Amino acid sequence: MICSALLSVCVNWAPAQKQGRDYLRLMFYNVENFFDTVDDPTTNDNEFTPDGSLHWTQSRYIDKRNNIYRVIVNVGEWDPPALVGLCEIENRGVLNNLVKNTPLAKYPYRIVHKESPDQRGIDVALLYRGDYLKCTGQQFIRVGFADNRKRTRDILYATLSSTKGDTLHVFVNHWPSRSGGQRQSEPGRILAASLVRHKVDSIFNRNPLANIVVTGDFNDGPLNKSLVSGLRALNDTAQAKPSALFNLSTFKMKEQTGTIKYQGKWSVFDQVIVSGGLLRGSLRTDVSRYLIFRADYLFEPDKRYQGIKPFRTYVGPKYNRGFSDHLPVYLDILITGGG
Repeated sequence: MICSALLSVCVNWAPAQKQGRDYLRLMFYNVENFFDTVDDPTTNDNEFTPDGSLHWTQSRYIDKRNNIYRVIVNVGEWDPPALVGLCEIENRGVLNNLVKNTPLAKYPYRIVHKESPDQRGIDVALLYRGDYLKCTGQQFIRVGFADNRKRTRDILYATLSSTKGDTLHVFVNHWPSRSGGQRQSEPGRILAASLVRHKVDSIFNRNPLANIVVTGDFNDGPLNKSLVSGLRALNDTAQAKPSALFNLSTFKMKEQTGTIKYQGKWSVFDQVIVSGGLLRGSLRTDVSRYLIFRADYLFEPDKRYQGIKPFRTYVGPKYNRGFSDHLPVYLDILITGGG
């Protein structure tokens, strides 16, 4: 079984005492359209304005911001995560509003972000706590299609150092959607995967045991071609070796759960993938440390397909007052201080 094979490398997890000193918590959250209310004439954001089709008002924007804050704090169990990867955010302004105009202002969050060429104007971003980590480098990888009319989000790559001097390489992704069909849109995700893998290989060439985390909304599941062939993320640590990536999210498929629900079926699109070095080094994690955050308030009844589903901000054009169509995921990384 995939799960049992992965569990073979699980470490004995001592109770973590203090984030930043004993462990780092990393979360990723597709927040579903975190837009301000101002029309950007260079992007297709017209519906997210007061006069647009969704009637996106200042009060709705503030409610959305506060919902995102609530999730971040709750994922951190009242000590917000050291690292927060986000996607579907419009610009740096909404990030500044989030970290400066909510109780997150009590924490020294720093922002890694750059405007990407996505046609809707949505980007990826990384928040990190300056009291736990220092950003030593950042890069934004362009996903360039042969058809120049197609544009998507950049891939964010950042290097960070812990208080004990360990280096962590973090990739935040939001790969091209399945618009037009899964098979028809698959080449775009394979392209994004190959770009990440190329950068990962260059890191491994310098250090085969580098600490790497690849996270995001991949718009594909762990067993799809983009993850397996494009990114070459392994699902069985029996193949463990330096310079390998391992998908910690795969076993969630066996639990009949997921991070997104479409037509009654759950899928694990929001994933965390780590390098072999993170399974045995001075920064260390294991498959049991990847979790889907499933607070009750993130769900509503699924009246059409039964059960529950994510509590969205909008259902079509109807304002639903919810959080997102995705659930957040998170991972704890132990700081052991030795290999």
